[in-house]
Amino acid sequence: MTQRTWFITGTSSGFGRSLAEAVINYGDKVVATARKVSDIESLKALAPDRVLTLTLDVHNEHHAEKAVEEAISAFGSIDVLVNNAGYGLLGSFEDVTDEQIRNQFETNVFGLMNITRAVLPVLRKQKSGHIINMSSAAGVTTFPGFSVYCASKFAVEGLSLGLAQELEPLGIKMTILEPGAFRTKWASVTLEQAPTDDMNEYKETAGGIRSWLTSVNGSQPGDPDRAANIIIRLVNSPNPPLQLVLGEQAVQDVKDRLGTHLNDIEDWSDVSVSADFEKPYPVDLPIQK
Repeated sequence: MTQRTWFITGTSSGFGRSLAEAVINYGDKVVATARKVSDIESLKALAPDRVLTLTLDVHNEHHAEKAVEEAISAFGSIDVLVNNAGYGLLGSFEDVTDEQIRNQFETNVFGLMNITRAVLPVLRKQKSGHIINMSSAAGVTTFPGFSVYCASKFAVEGLSLGLAQELEPLGIKMTILEPGAFRTKWASVTLEQAPTDDMNEYKETAGGIRSWLTSVNGSQPGDPDRAANIIIRLVNSPNPPLQLVLGEQAVQDVKDRLGTHLNDIEDWSDVSVSADFEKPYPVDLPIQK
């Protein structure tokens, strides 16, 4: 069995913690990162010779570069990058602040970009590797009260899909994870909320989601430990999926959203194609694979 080196961000709790523990138990090497290394030192005790714990601020590209250098110095390679660090932001679009919006993108999007840019030279040199980006079912479908969070995950989807096409000829794989509701601290401890209660006009939409989250927190159907084992399985697959939805409800939500989109395309296709110049086209249009 080939022993891989995994570089995982956001391993102090939730998906990241479950995945780090599962990978260690599987027998691979792990570079586990978090904002506070004291939160993840217990991981090192599980396999001191196969675990490197590092403090990492994903917002800082120099921190990212330094962490990658330390990983290579310790283990010689990075085979799997898991961009897991991120958090949710709850509140109607009008209620969340500009600072909250920018911070959401700094972590969920630009932080992911910083880590990916730092790791890519290693993967290119190896001519192999697998990048796993943590998106969300909310990166495909949407929910009231999470418009900004959804926007950040839609950005992750777009970046990942485009990057996958750039990296495929280099022997580097990409998988986008799209989990639904999982039993982690995402909906409680790590969830940021708008500084004020929802305006009256949003009580039934954003406010409804807020109430629903409170009622289901702690009983979400998704099991992060099972998800971790699925991630290990897909890394070992010769043909891993480009996008993988996780959770029964998430599968249904994504199907519904894509079905609605397809119906709109079909219903309005005559209008859509009428926007083109009369054939023959004045230029050759690129064909999207």
